[in-house]
Amino acid sequence: MDRIGLIAGAGDFPSIFAKEAKAKNTKVIAFAIKGMTAESLSEIVDKIHWFDPARFNIAAFVMLLITERIKNMVMVGKVDKALIFNSTKGNKDVESLFKSSKDSTDYSILAEVTRRFNQIGINIIDGMDFLKDLIPGKGVLTARQPSPEEMADIEFGINMAREIAHMDIGQTITVKNKAVITVEAIEGTDNTIRRAYDFVKGDFTVIKMARPKQDMRWDVPLVGLDTIRTMAECRSHSIAIESGKMFLAEKEKTLEEADKNGITIIAV
Repeated sequence: MDRIGLIAGAGDFPSIFAKEAKAKNTKVIAFAIKGMTAESLSEIVDKIHWFDPARFNIAAFVMLLITERIKNMVMVGKVDKALIFNSTKGNKDVESLFKSSKDSTDYSILAEVTRRFNQIGINIIDGMDFLKDLIPGKGVLTARQPSPEEMADIEFGINMAREIAHMDIGQTITVKNKAVITVEAIEGTDNTIRRAYDFVKGDFTVIKMARPKQDMRWDVPLVGLDTIRTMAECRSHSIAIESGKMFLAEKEKTLEEADKNGITIIAV
């Protein structure tokens, strides 16, 4: 693949993807969201186009894709749905997209986006060929081992985390003493962790599971530096992630950060 389009959300993962793709001699053309995508992405990709959600125009975007000769695209990075909802009020193109979707869950919206791209001959791909090295297998990935209490909380919470992921509510829960403290919704993983700290002031376990039928074209579940740093701030010492289905972004740096802060990362 000589070139690929990258719809870039928030966080470090768009940059990580771009670096991996370019290392495989693929030209990366990024389409970034103002107020959400990191500006530093422009230093990594071959070309970047910035969009204001409030002024987004589908016809203009399609013409840009054609001009850039984009045939394959990936969607990478966190998308703040609250920002999208609040900044696109009155935008007829975006409102039309939401109305055409079955509902306003992530998968329904992304399915409609994918359908529209397919209509003009553009494929949404999962990008797995670029990122396989970042997916851990089962086992403890850090120097610190989980305590018996943390393992009990992980075993208690795994199926609950999978169930909320299955219902497309979120992918993360926090647990302490076999009690669910917080459940992720629209706020994202890191804020879910911060809410748990507000309730119990630390010593809780984070569990993040993939959806049972995770579609890697639309949604790349990951844990990276930001999450580990948030855990350190909130005095959480263990996180369980789903093996074979979740990316460890900036793997070496993330593991170093976890070890520095006495945090366990276990893939289950």
